[in-house]
Amino acid sequence: MVRRPGWAPDRRFERLALAAVCAIVATMTADVVQLETPRPALLGADDPPPFEVVNADGRARVVLFCDHASCRVPAALDGLGLDGAVIKRHIGWDIGAADVTRRLAALLDAPAVLAGYSRLVIDCNRPAGETSSIPRVSDGVEVPGNRVLGEADLAARRAACFTPYHEAVDETIARVDARHGGPAAVISMHSFTPVMDGYERPWHVGVLWIDDGRMPLPVIAALAADPSISVGDNEPYSGRAPMPYSIPAHALPPYRPHVTIEIRQDLIDTHHGAEAWANIMAAAFAVPLADPAIYRAAEA
Repeated sequence: MVRRPGWAPDRRFERLALAAVCAIVATMTADVVQLETPRPALLGADDPPPFEVVNADGRARVVLFCDHASCRVPAALDGLGLDGAVIKRHIGWDIGAADVTRRLAALLDAPAVLAGYSRLVIDCNRPAGETSSIPRVSDGVEVPGNRVLGEADLAARRAACFTPYHEAVDETIARVDARHGGPAAVISMHSFTPVMDGYERPWHVGVLWIDDGRMPLPVIAALAADPSISVGDNEPYSGRAPMPYSIPAHALPPYRPHVTIEIRQDLIDTHHGAEAWANIMAAAFAVPLADPAIYRAAEA
């Protein structure tokens, strides 16, 4: 190309093209940053922690835990779209179970770990990923906040509520194991609604177990010695099928002594009732927990 003297290329088009490219790159960079930025933590600064440890320095060789201790919902989930009164029903938590657990921990001088959020946020007694872990419908009640959830939503709930609670249970058990030089016993505390699907449940308390009778059989015998107490042996639920999460996760292995207790909710929905049943259960646990033989299979 022949250039005339004093000729210079017109840079206006180059500058325009460069500006356009920079704008495109900036947009792409913004998109990438947005995609790679992690979702904010589900629990905000004003939300309570995902678990509570009661009587952490308890000296007994047993740990209590309560999977459905709370009906709280993280603020970010806006009550799951439910009225507050609905979440306080039995679908949202095990009514009275936390109150009994705290009192029983004091009576036994045992540590206890209580879950911090509603079973409708994520059920700490169901394997993560199961449909029942985050139910869309519970006892005929639709849960709008659980209707459409992506994998990121599920992961956020597990990370915020499920995993920290179970890690706290593991850590508490490990401390008691170390203190006693061998596996501690564990007690899983629950409560059940008096009526389900129109059936009035006759039991006052249920003792749930799989195949290890070291803890449940003496407890059943102690409770049944009082003729005024109706005791359910693997009622109103079975400890065997469908298999829950917490007992297999924390008791098997090392096959430590274990049992699940279910108390009828109308008996413990007041502080007086919770106190009475904490005393009943403390008396029922006194004999097996004091027997060194129940720990031998776990130590073998």
